[in-house]
Amino acid sequence: MEEYSLDDPTQLLNAASDFAYYSGVQSDSSAKDFLDRFPLPLIINALQTKEDVPGLESTLVACLERIFSTKYGASLIPQFMPFLQVGLSAESQVARSLACKTVFYLLENLEENDVSAARLIREYNLYPLLLDCLIHGDEQVAKASIDAIVKLAGSAEGMGIVFPANSNEDTHLRNLAARSSSLGRVRVLALIVKLFSVSSTVASKIHNSNLLTLFEAEISNKNDMLVTLNVLELLYELAEIQHGTEFLSLTTLLQLLSSIISNTAAESILRSRATIISGRILSKENIFMFIDESTAKTVISAIDKRFGLLESQDADECESALEALGQIGSSTKGADLLLLSSPPAARHVIAAAFAKEAPGKQLAALHALGNISGEQRSEDSIILSGDAEESLRRLIYETASKSFKLTPSGLFLAILQQDSEVRVAAYRMITGLVFRPWCRMEICSKEETINLVTDPHTETTKIGMEARYNCCKAIYKALASSSELINDPALAGRAPKLEEAVRRGPYLATRHPEAQPVVVTAERL
Repeated sequence: MEEYSLDDPTQLLNAASDFAYYSGVQSDSSAKDFLDRFPLPLIINALQTKEDVPGLESTLVACLERIFSTKYGASLIPQFMPFLQVGLSAESQVARSLACKTVFYLLENLEENDVSAARLIREYNLYPLLLDCLIHGDEQVAKASIDAIVKLAGSAEGMGIVFPANSNEDTHLRNLAARSSSLGRVRVLALIVKLFSVSSTVASKIHNSNLLTLFEAEISNKNDMLVTLNVLELLYELAEIQHGTEFLSLTTLLQLLSSIISNTAAESILRSRATIISGRILSKENIFMFIDESTAKTVISAIDKRFGLLESQDADECESALEALGQIGSSTKGADLLLLSSPPAARHVIAAAFAKEAPGKQLAALHALGNISGEQRSEDSIILSGDAEESLRRLIYETASKSFKLTPSGLFLAILQQDSEVRVAAYRMITGLVFRPWCRMEICSKEETINLVTDPHTETTKIGMEARYNCCKAIYKALASSSELINDPALAGRAPKLEEAVRRGPYLATRHPEAQPVVVTAERL
């Protein structure tokens, strides 16, 4: 150590820079070799005493981060717990970020060893320091602290630290949020979302600790639109979590979202986000195991009423409403509710799907109609209840009768002749609808429609090719299942053409003969 005196940190700075910014993976052996040359006490001492050397702090922090990310480096962390305490309390945001990441590496790499990382965190009282980093650190520090706390909650002992049994503890997240600024509260909610995603066990702990009511309180607070919008974005993430349905259904969040959708005085962007999140929550197939049908109907009614006010207003809000109805209609029960409400909310989707005046609305509506018709559902759940199916058929025929095309077959052909984005949405819609006998006949009756969907040169993008291919498969399967249509002389040639398109696959545009070498006699001068 004497050879590398801190009187001249240049050698340490250069070596740390090489180690930190090495483009490859640093192994345990490379970390050990570096620490044999520059022991950890020397590096930590330099970090604490040589702040005035340009570039030294950032370089040493990057170097230590790579060292502690190795198993060998992490095994040394228990010997330097006081260093973590100092780092988590440092004024330097860079040092605080390193300390938070070091806690993460400690938890990640010592789980299977004799030393309990969670016990060390409790003994050295690091958790309150991590929470302080969450609330008062910059964005990078807050993110690093969230990662460390989420990792801590992954063990049974760690859960006891993150969710204290005594609700009066200062570290209880409800109490932390209560004494924090608006930014701090949003960060606490961001932590809760990340914790919620760990497992259903942790999600249950969050629910039992009444932490989801923090979302309700912030959404109900109309004093700060920016905070409300941030909380809605976090709620969107929460709705995406697979095991979140049951716990979200036990709150009043859906009712609060409905009230935002219905609030004409609210900002359009708030209504749009509330609409999308409501659709996301109600899109889960098992949601109706946990909520009353009346709750879903309230949301649908709120969205339905907005359409009457959106005809000449915000296009983005209208597209969000169409997307939400499509999300709700992706489940069998949701589609039934959309088609059986009075009047059926699905009428907005069908009307917009075949209207060319607003391309954005049409695209959103076509995708929504694809969901309602069952394109994403398993084959045995595509068909809805009898009344819902009749409502779907009637709405499409009524829309066609009011158009210049007069028939659904004319509408389908028209949208297949539009640009690629619309065609992809149309393929999805037809893939679901074609399993209905009336739609099967409408599709197969027009040879031009079959020619378009079987043309291997129509699409040039991967998503377009796959959507067209899936559409071909669905039409062929529906046609082959009807002995009446398959033997109809008027439809002769349709089935072989579809079968050939299915056999060809999504990507093979045409069968090219293999290249053959051409051998000719060289011409002499």
